[in-house]
Amino acid sequence: MLKTACTQFGAALAAAALSLSGVSAQELVRPSAANPQVRQYDDPNLVYAGAPSRNAPLVVFMPGTSGRSETAPRLLLDTIASQGYRVVFLTYNDMPAVAQVCPSRPPACSTRFRESRAFGGDGPPVATPAPEAIANRLGDLLRYLQRTHPDAGWSEYLDAEGRPAWPRIILSGLSQGAGMAAFMAQRYPVSRVVLFSSPWDVTGPDQRPAPWLFAASATPPARWWAERHIRENTTRLIANAYDALRIPRDHILLFDGGLPPGKSPDDGNPYHVSTVQLRQYVPQWRTMFGAANQ
Repeated sequence: MLKTACTQFGAALAAAALSLSGVSAQELVRPSAANPQVRQYDDPNLVYAGAPSRNAPLVVFMPGTSGRSETAPRLLLDTIASQGYRVVFLTYNDMPAVAQVCPSRPPACSTRFRESRAFGGDGPPVATPAPEAIANRLGDLLRYLQRTHPDAGWSEYLDAEGRPAWPRIILSGLSQGAGMAAFMAQRYPVSRVVLFSSPWDVTGPDQRPAPWLFAASATPPARWWAERHIRENTTRLIANAYDALRIPRDHILLFDGGLPPGKSPDDGNPYHVSTVQLRQYVPQWRTMFGAANQ
């Protein structure tokens, strides 16, 4: 069992970094531990370190708006790890959401927004210092894990220049995090993309898909998987985005289950987050990610 690398973190939360399900060892790592230049958005990353083989691809899952490690979809992450993957729940600057900033702005807004959050940039519409950018946070975390656990094989996910080795990585996420996964997978040839209920970046009064969704993708269409719940508020917009991204129809799963206990259809958009929470979806999750040895 790995020791938690999360500094200045209470004993109770450190204990939560240990294996919850027996699937694999877990560790919490603050972004500022991996890179002291991180000044904001320092909620810990959650690392599932165990895997049957160091050759297993790494799944990087990014949460939606306001997502934090203490609210991570543990059942989903456990399920992914049980299929032979290493898994990182990667925190990032996820507030505000692109859907809160860009719909009333020019069509290029969502491109610039996601470019800044993914790779860094001064904006507008948002500014992201380089250490806070998603790609850099991931690279810093992987280098940190390689330094602190030199025999665990984390260097397998770094290229010769110490940056993320994208062909060894699966990008996934929920909501805004799924949009980030899609945006980055267009630019780098990742092993697989798994999108949960997003993106739905739109422009104009008729809510057309944002221009970036139609861009050529470095990751071939056959590696893209996605789902949407038929009753979530933005299901039509998500369907349009999946068409723009050219995701194969047989790689898009339609979820139609109920709600988690205590949730009501009147609670905002509850079907949206249910897609990464309910045990009934475990078979679909397994299909979307596949087995690590495939």
